[in-house]
Amino acid sequence: MQAPNPTTLTYTHKPHLHLQPLPFHFPLSPISIPCRRLPNSTLRLKSHSFFSLLLSQNNNTPSRFACRALPEPFSIKIPVGDRHILVETGHIGRQASASVTATDGETIVYTSVCLADTPSEPSDFFPLSVFYQERFSAAGRTSGGFFKREGRTKDHEVLICRLIDRPLRPTMLKGFYHETQILSWVLSYDGLHSPDALAITAAGIAVALSEVPNAKTIAGVRIGLVGDKFIINPTTKQMEDSKLDLLLAGTDDAILMIEGYCDFLPEEKLLEAVQIGQDAVRGICNEVESLVKKCGKPKMFDAIKLPPPELYKHVEDIIGNELVQVLQIRSKIPRKKALTLLEDKVIDILSEKGYISSDTTPVVNETISDLLEDEDEDEEVVVDGEVDEGDVHIKPTSRKTTPLLFSEVDVKLVFKEVTSKYLRRCIVENGRRSDGRTLEEIRPINSRCGLLPRAHGSALFTRGETQSLAVATLGDRQMAQRIDNLVGVDDWKRFYLQYTFPPSCVGEVGRIGGPSRREIGHGMLAERALEPVLPSEDDFPYTVRVESTITESNGSSSMASVCGGCLALQDAGVPIKSHIAGIAMGMVLDTKEFGGDGSPIILSDITGSEDASGDMDFKVAGNEDGVTAFQMDIKVAGITLPIMRKALLQAKDGRKHILAEMLKCSPPPSRALSKHAPLIHVMKVRSEKIHVIIGSGGKKIKSIIEETGVDGIDTEEDGTVKITARDLLSLEKATAIISNLTMVPSVGDIYRDCEIKSITNYGAFVEIAPGREGLCHVSELSSNYIAKPEDAFKVGDRVDVKLIEVNEKGQLRLSRRALLPDAENSSDSKDSAKENVGDQKTEQSKDNKASTTKGRSSSKSSLSENSPQKKFIRKLVAPNKDNSETNKEKEKKSGSKPLSSISSKDGNSLVNGEANIG
Repeated sequence: MQAPNPTTLTYTHKPHLHLQPLPFHFPLSPISIPCRRLPNSTLRLKSHSFFSLLLSQNNNTPSRFACRALPEPFSIKIPVGDRHILVETGHIGRQASASVTATDGETIVYTSVCLADTPSEPSDFFPLSVFYQERFSAAGRTSGGFFKREGRTKDHEVLICRLIDRPLRPTMLKGFYHETQILSWVLSYDGLHSPDALAITAAGIAVALSEVPNAKTIAGVRIGLVGDKFIINPTTKQMEDSKLDLLLAGTDDAILMIEGYCDFLPEEKLLEAVQIGQDAVRGICNEVESLVKKCGKPKMFDAIKLPPPELYKHVEDIIGNELVQVLQIRSKIPRKKALTLLEDKVIDILSEKGYISSDTTPVVNETISDLLEDEDEDEEVVVDGEVDEGDVHIKPTSRKTTPLLFSEVDVKLVFKEVTSKYLRRCIVENGRRSDGRTLEEIRPINSRCGLLPRAHGSALFTRGETQSLAVATLGDRQMAQRIDNLVGVDDWKRFYLQYTFPPSCVGEVGRIGGPSRREIGHGMLAERALEPVLPSEDDFPYTVRVESTITESNGSSSMASVCGGCLALQDAGVPIKSHIAGIAMGMVLDTKEFGGDGSPIILSDITGSEDASGDMDFKVAGNEDGVTAFQMDIKVAGITLPIMRKALLQAKDGRKHILAEMLKCSPPPSRALSKHAPLIHVMKVRSEKIHVIIGSGGKKIKSIIEETGVDGIDTEEDGTVKITARDLLSLEKATAIISNLTMVPSVGDIYRDCEIKSITNYGAFVEIAPGREGLCHVSELSSNYIAKPEDAFKVGDRVDVKLIEVNEKGQLRLSRRALLPDAENSSDSKDSAKENVGDQKTEQSKDNKASTTKGRSSSKSSLSENSPQKKFIRKLVAPNKDNSETNKEKEKKSGSKPLSSISSKDGNSLVNGEANIG
């Protein structure tokens, strides 16, 4: 047998190709196998020493061969802040285009990148999808649900998906239409090192190692501010004391995305944090480049398909002049309809009828003998070798110009790019925008409050053609939102903002269902912008929900939600610390193309078209003093710090203008609790008495709610009790019952006119206070002998009793005999004194409909005495300065907090007048 020829291997697609032979061999004929996704590269196989194929019995056609591409494992340690992160590839997920594991402490994130074999239909939106999930097993837990596995993506996971997607998208090259998917899982979580910034970095490295053609490697870091020191990738414990929560992503020379929240941080301090974050990102990207050179895969640049270059000129020739006029239409809907007509016109000419360029000159074909005409009917003889040129008529004919036809998809893509180009040109050349505004001008603002009578607070905020209807709702802790996290500790949000963007707000028809990723992201941005101005739970014990429904949209709807939400909170009577406003900034980066000086142009309060055609969307919220929330997305290769500084300072001027316009709100916010808002009373009891309120299996607390009609009673381990009710009467009843349940009686206390609740063979149970009973033994019912209690008493009788014993279980032993005349004559002066105190307490109990506690004076023992005008609280606020000393004395003696109330919209419960702002 002839020895097989040496193997010929031509392969440029997958490095480190390992070929695994099987234990049997067959004589093979040479075959060529196309490489995956690279049509010009082939794998030439001529030897069976590396490949084994199973041949069919009828022919020698190979039916299967064994070929595996196993990337070699690589790892690299990257210094980030005061520690290192470990990046590994080639260990897990080797069949993906690229996969990495990133480790920070004991937190491990696994990220993979895969792409489709065939390209999808061309579009102006890169087909990228990101999925991020925190596995409960990462923290040694299981899901608390019925199915015991992870379900739908949680809101905070959606937010991290957006953090990964937004910086990656600008780096993807145009014309690449293979669907790309990034999957990221948290496999291990130590509770200290947050996985979100690590997931951004892992995704950026995985894309850099994959075949996806991208411009540059990206990385992400978190910046915290503890004291006056900035910390790179702080731990969760450090973040508890941080004044700043900044997530930054970018390349080695530019910023692509920032998002963060702070407590009125000045712009200069924020820029300093961005600079530190950019330096950290640059260091990570430089380290990753060495890893890419070692094990990165060749990029699929040959798969990029761009529209024909000449198509841009054709589109401009057809609609250039009309497009300039259409872009000057100020209203959104008429301008949108006019652009649609122009697009249809271009598609009709370039994709259906065909386009003949005006620059095309006729081309003459080769001369042909058109026809041979005889001047005379008689045939004329021509001598051989001679030609009568007069008889041969040769006519030149011009070639018909072939109309140019282009695909409809390419025409749509080019039309959108040309429209964006013309819009930017108008801004640079004229210094004005489509709606006639200057670069820094804010659209007209109009706002009104109280338009929904049954809502606790409502506001309609309108800025240009963007409008938000914000509604605030107050409730107790049962209305709080529960957050399920990896730590295993229940986290409750007492303030949350929910953003809704229906298709009707842009005049379209669309799907209505659960919130989209965009709606979740915009709602969280507005929520974090307003959170710093809310009062503490001690000062305002309500749970607050704000709903922002976008009823009109033409840009900056999330910032309209901030402004409308702030007004709705004031209208609901929430004592916020200051007003908050938000603004969205845009940018035209390259101005030289349109005759500018090259410096970027910053636009204030951008519209939807300026957002789509511009290079930046920078949202900033705060007040005159500082920033509370910010979010920036870049659509170009990135921006530098000086550009960001200019945008921040221009945004500050815009915020001041918007805040001034919000003060002109008509009608203004109520700043008082609505009469439809619930009443909440906060009281303090001894912590060991909480179980008395709850009762066995919650029976007691349920019975109190059913008996009094309150909405709910919340208890905490430190002895705090919150009672929520819709009316004052039920609130007073529940408060009296809990006060009596938790009182600490003293031996010797006397209780008058108490009702006998039940009778047994050994005595009678007497209710000394609502919900509090004690046993009066048969021997203590009378000074005379009684065989059976029912012989002398019946249920419902009222008697005077004296507390003579409290056992270890807290059970009370009462005596009626001790108060009879014979017993009083033999008692000492100390008992007489206690009886006098008891008489005073009994009178107080009758006046205030509440029972006594211990032997305290009647002026401080009941809730009604704390509110002499018989008015109850609607919220808990700081005590008045004039009565601060008196309230402190009461707090020391009674063990309860000083309580007061604010006014309601109907005039009831007016004590403090209004909730102060600022």
